[in-house]
Amino acid sequence: MVATLLSIFSQFSSEVMSNTERTFIMVKPDGVHRGLVGEIMKRFENRGYKLVAIKCMQASEEHLKNHYADLSSKSFLGGLVKYMASGPVVPMVWEGADVVKQGRKMLGETDPLKSLPGTIRGDYCVQVGRNICHGSDAVESAQKEIKLWFKDEELTSWTPCANDWVYE
Repeated sequence: MVATLLSIFSQFSSEVMSNTERTFIMVKPDGVHRGLVGEIMKRFENRGYKLVAIKCMQASEEHLKNHYADLSSKSFLGGLVKYMASGPVVPMVWEGADVVKQGRKMLGETDPLKSLPGTIRGDYCVQVGRNICHGSDAVESAQKEIKLWFKDEELTSWTPCANDWVYE
């Protein structure tokens, strides 16, 4: 009985606390222009998450329409795509335990005025149209977004030397 419970707990623990979950975070043109890329990266690194991919690029409107396909029926999509194509963006992939959910918490609410101080948007934004960054809202959307923005060979696999100090 005890062995069975330990086996179940071990399986549950490794599934829930896996430090290989990945999320997609992108610094939008306003964040790039304001020089906040390093600050955003610093917050994820300080939290103990591992950077596995990053690039600076100018996204095409077509690429952005694919990224925001779930918003295709929204009236603001045209303006959002035009804005996102107006300057460089910095897409990134971060890895770690519960990184999708925790990454969203670190970013704050989509509307910066509803974001708490201490969150990225709460500390650096005032308008929803200039909210500095995008973060995946679910593991499934993270997987889709990562594939849209990065080729498999652009994703690195490595173990930070501090890994044992972050994870039990």
